[in-house]
Amino acid sequence: MTDLTPLQRGLPRCCELKYNEPLSRHTSFRIGGNAEVMAFPAGREELSDLLKAAAALGITPRILGAGTNVLAPDEGLEGIVICLKDGLDGIELLPDHRIRVMAGVTMTRAAVFAAGHGLSGMEFAHGIPGTVGGGVYMNAGAYGGEIRQICESVEIMEPDGTLRQLSCEEMEFSYRHSVLEDRGGIVVSAVFRLTPGSAEEIRERMKDLMNRRCASQPLELPSAGSAFKRPAGGYAAALIEQAGLKGFQVGGAAVSGKHAGFAVNLGGATAGDVRELLKQVSDTVYEKSGIRLEPEIRIW
Repeated sequence: MTDLTPLQRGLPRCCELKYNEPLSRHTSFRIGGNAEVMAFPAGREELSDLLKAAAALGITPRILGAGTNVLAPDEGLEGIVICLKDGLDGIELLPDHRIRVMAGVTMTRAAVFAAGHGLSGMEFAHGIPGTVGGGVYMNAGAYGGEIRQICESVEIMEPDGTLRQLSCEEMEFSYRHSVLEDRGGIVVSAVFRLTPGSAEEIRERMKDLMNRRCASQPLELPSAGSAFKRPAGGYAAALIEQAGLKGFQVGGAAVSGKHAGFAVNLGGATAGDVRELLKQVSDTVYEKSGIRLEPEIRIW
C-alpha cells in the first residue's frame, strides 16, 4: 500500500476523505490526475470544520462543484480539493416567490423545482450542467438569463469557517464574475427571487431551451461548456469559425465541429492538449481579427 503523505496523515477526518482520488472522475472534461486529498463535506458544520483544519495546516483548499467548468492538471494536485456537489444539498420554498438553494444542488434541479412550484425566472438555468454554488460564483448564464437577474442574497463561508450573508449588490456581479473571485469565500446557499407563472408554460420554455441546446451543442462529448468568454462586440464561436478553426485538433482535444465555442475531449485528451488548443485558437483569432479571446474554462 502506498505510504500516506504528511497531509493525508495529519488532516483530521471531519468529513468523508479520499486519498489520491482521480480528478478525471469529478470533471466533465474527464481529464485530471490525482488529488492528494479530496474532501466531501455533508453540510455547513463539516465544511466549517474542514476549513478550520486546513487553515491550521496552512493550506488553502480548491473548491469543486460538478466540475463542469474546470480543466484539472494531468499531474494532479497537492493539497485539498473540496467537492460540494450533493454534500451541500437541499432546496427550500420561501415566502414571496423565493427559493433558497444549497450550493451543491445542480442548476437544472433548481430550475425544475422552481417550475414545479409555478415560479419563473430560472428557465435559463435548465440544462446548465454545473451546481448553484459554481453558478453563483461565476454569475452563470445562458439564453439571455444570468444569476444576477434573480439573486437576492448569498450565504458564504469565509476561509476561517464562519458564515456571512451578502446581498446581490454586495456580490458585484458582472459578466461571468462575482466579487468572490476577488475576495474569496465559498458559496453555501443562495436565495433567488422569482416570478409566479404557469408551471406548464415554464416547463415548455425549459423544454424549448433544452431542445436548442441539444441541437446546437456537442453534449455527446466530454467538455467544459463554452471554452471562451464572449468578447466585446462579438461572439467567440463566430470568430473561431471565421478563423477556419472549426474541428481544429491538438492531440485528443478539438474545437467542436458542431459548435465552435466548445473545446471537446475526443478521447484520451490531456490537460496539456486542451491548454495548447486554447492557446492556438486564441492566437489565431487574434491574428485574424485583432480580438483576443480569454478562456471561460477555469484552468487549474
